[in-house]
Amino acid sequence: MILASASSARRLVLENAGVAFRCLPSAIDENPIKESHRAQNKTIEETALSLSRAKALDVSGRQAGACVIGADQIMTCDGAWFDKPADIAAAAATLRRLRGRAHRLISAVSVCRDGAELWHYVAEARLTMRDFSDAFLDRYLENAGPEVLESVGAYRLEGTGAQLFAEIKGDYFTILGLPLLPLLTFLRGHGLLEA
Repeated sequence: MILASASSARRLVLENAGVAFRCLPSAIDENPIKESHRAQNKTIEETALSLSRAKALDVSGRQAGACVIGADQIMTCDGAWFDKPADIAAAAATLRRLRGRAHRLISAVSVCRDGAELWHYVAEARLTMRDFSDAFLDRYLENAGPEVLESVGAYRLEGTGAQLFAEIKGDYFTILGLPLLPLLTFLRGHGLLEA
């Protein structure tokens, strides 16, 4: 089994679940897919699924016979789509924009083999950030460091990022970027994990 992702959070989720796999990140450029979907007024769910599928298909086309897991996550707040912050200043701007508001995380996962999709799943989580102070934000970014640049929301819920939130609705694994329980069910149902 192959995880077509460089995400440390996704890797850790699968490792902690006891899934044997190796990482081989996809080489696709996400921007043309996102731009095309926005131009066609496709939903955030359709876009996340297209990206997860493209990643899994890219790697499965190069790894004959391997079961490849592709995943993607998109965040939206007040109708805007967000990308991972490029630097700490961009992370601060993202967090200021999310402060005191609810946002949605859409996580998609696709499983492909030999260039064909076998299964996919899309899940949503809704998170509401508390109205934290600028001083708290500065301390948070200083303590969290560059790891916030690995997350579209500039936070890691599994770490000190939990202090940013007032309310969370949705599956924890969806928030981490990989809807794990449906994925495990699929893998067991197809003999890829012990039932």
